[in-house]
Amino acid sequence: MKRLAKWVAGTAVALSAAWPGLAAAAYPERPIRLIVPFAPGGSTDILGRLLADALPPILGQPVIVENKPGAGGNIGGDIVARAEPDGYTLLLAAAGPTVINPSLYRDMPFDPARDLAPISCITREHNLMAVGQSVPAATLGEFLDYARSNPGKLSFGSPGNGSPAQLAGELLKQKTGIQMEHVPYKGTGPAVTDLIAGHIAVMIDNMPALLPHVQAGRLRALAVPSDTRAAAAPDIPTFQEAGVPDFVVMAWKGLMAPAGTPDAVVERLSAAISQALADPKLRERLQAMGAEPLGSTPQQFAQQIASETAWWRELVQSTGTRIQ
Repeated sequence: MKRLAKWVAGTAVALSAAWPGLAAAAYPERPIRLIVPFAPGGSTDILGRLLADALPPILGQPVIVENKPGAGGNIGGDIVARAEPDGYTLLLAAAGPTVINPSLYRDMPFDPARDLAPISCITREHNLMAVGQSVPAATLGEFLDYARSNPGKLSFGSPGNGSPAQLAGELLKQKTGIQMEHVPYKGTGPAVTDLIAGHIAVMIDNMPALLPHVQAGRLRALAVPSDTRAAAAPDIPTFQEAGVPDFVVMAWKGLMAPAGTPDAVVERLSAAISQALADPKLRERLQAMGAEPLGSTPQQFAQQIASETAWWRELVQSTGTRIQ
């Protein structure tokens, strides 16, 4: 009897010690929450919905998208940062709440470098500079000439103060010497509506939000701030080709988990993303949006985040943009 008791106790200790590994091996055993830190309808939300369709056949569990917008993505990011590190609450991350906001906000509710674990960079997305039909410019050069002839009279829109779109506009002002007034909106949709109506002159924002209106003739595309032309719009030149060198502002989307999530779970999710992105139908859908399917290891994604954090910190400091 004593031997049996001793064996039971020893087995319990062994199982307890091995539990993280056992839990990871069984993962996932229930639905996964995918937190999208922005409002429905934007490019992050669109990607979240695509992943919610693509991942369940691979993982064997539903993926449920929850939009938690606010504070430039900080609200959604904080939810994931405070969640149990078990792989069942994940963040569909973008540059804002992970590499820009730490330099932009005086009081961040969480520290992305400390509180979030990189899993995979899913896509790299082209941005697009577009003007309304009322602006007499068909090229970037013509727009810059028009802006210089009307100093301070033009305005550029963005989804909000401190957004990548605002910072891209501020960078354009720095590099070209033009003067424009920033008009922040509560989301990309209202900003695009006013751009089409002629209430603002120009926007530099994610291609998925602007390209359909260009194709419909409601907006005019001038250039993409990328190192190469976008496959979804190969006729639109890069800033370099249009006469403004060293102007590259790409967007990206990635998957992150709470810090402390078991390595085996992180690797399982990273492999699932790579498998999903191997599907030609998903790749075609992403490319049509102006997004390049990537997929990366957690280590590669961590290096990318560190590098971009430093780059955006310099830009935020040079523009003097801060949010209380």
